[in-house]
Amino acid sequence: MANPARALSGALEPVVGQVYFAQECHDAYEKLGFNGSPGSRNGVPNPDGPAYFTSRGSLLGQVPGDVVAAAFAVFNPEVVVPAVTYGWSLTDAATICRARTDGAIRQLTAILGEHPDRLEEARPLLERAVEPLRPEGKPLFAGLRALGLPGDPVGDVWRLGDMLREYRGDAHIAAWTGAGFDAVEIGLLTELYWGMPMRTYIRSRAWSPEHLDAAEERLVGRGLVADGALTEQGRAERDAVETATDRQCRPIVDALGDDLPTLVEILRPWGRRVCDAGSYPSSGPMARTDGS
Repeated sequence: MANPARALSGALEPVVGQVYFAQECHDAYEKLGFNGSPGSRNGVPNPDGPAYFTSRGSLLGQVPGDVVAAAFAVFNPEVVVPAVTYGWSLTDAATICRARTDGAIRQLTAILGEHPDRLEEARPLLERAVEPLRPEGKPLFAGLRALGLPGDPVGDVWRLGDMLREYRGDAHIAAWTGAGFDAVEIGLLTELYWGMPMRTYIRSRAWSPEHLDAAEERLVGRGLVADGALTEQGRAERDAVETATDRQCRPIVDALGDDLPTLVEILRPWGRRVCDAGSYPSSGPMARTDGS
C-alpha cells in the first residue's frame, strides 16, 4: 500500500459518499419541499442542488449561504448562496440533517444488510482513526463530530467514515489555499491531474465560462498549464497539494498503524456493492477506490 492515507480515503468514498446519491435521501428532501433528484447519470440519481447544499451544510448549523460556500470551497458562491437561502425557506438545519442521516442509513442497510460482513471489526478501527483528530481549521469535520453518532450499528460506522471523509476534505482545502490557488484554478488543475479533459468535471461546480477563461489564463501565465495540459511544474505543484493533504491526515494513519490495510480490506467490498447497486458512480474520478 504505497499511500495508506489515499487508500483509506478511496475505500471509504463510495460507502460514505452514497449519501449524496441515495434515493432515500432524495425522497426525504422532496417531502420537505425540494425538487428531489433532477435525474440520473448511468443509473445513479443526481442530487438536487439546493437540497445538497442545505443538507450537507446543515453540519455547520443553520448558517448563511456564504458560510456554506466558504466551507465547501469549490463551488461558485453565486450559486451556493441563493440555493441555501431557498433551502432555509423550506426547512431548518436539524430537520434536513436528520433526513440526510436517516436516508444514508436506510440505503446502506438496504444494500449491505443490518449487519454487514466484519462490521464489528470496522467500527473500533474507525473509532481509533477519528479519536486523535483535532477540529481546528476543519469546519465540516467539527460539525460532524459535534453531532455525535446516530446510535445505529450501520449508522455509527457511516458517521465515523463521514468524519474521516470531511476531515480529508477540509485538509485538502487548507492545502490548496495554502499553495496559493483559488477554487477555479484548483478545479482545472485537478481535472488534468486526474487525466480528464479540462472544463469537464469542474462544470458541476457552477463556474461560468468567464471564470474558467480567466483561471486558465492565470495558470498558463504561471507556467502550470500549456496547450490544455499540465506542464512539469504544474504536475509538481498539484502533487504537492496532495502530499500536503496526506500530511495532515497522518494522525489517521498513525492511529490505525498496521491495522489500516485491514480496514481498507473491509471497506472495499462494501464500496463495490454500493456501486453495483447504482448508489454511487462506478466510473469517473469519484469512483477511485484504489487510493490513486
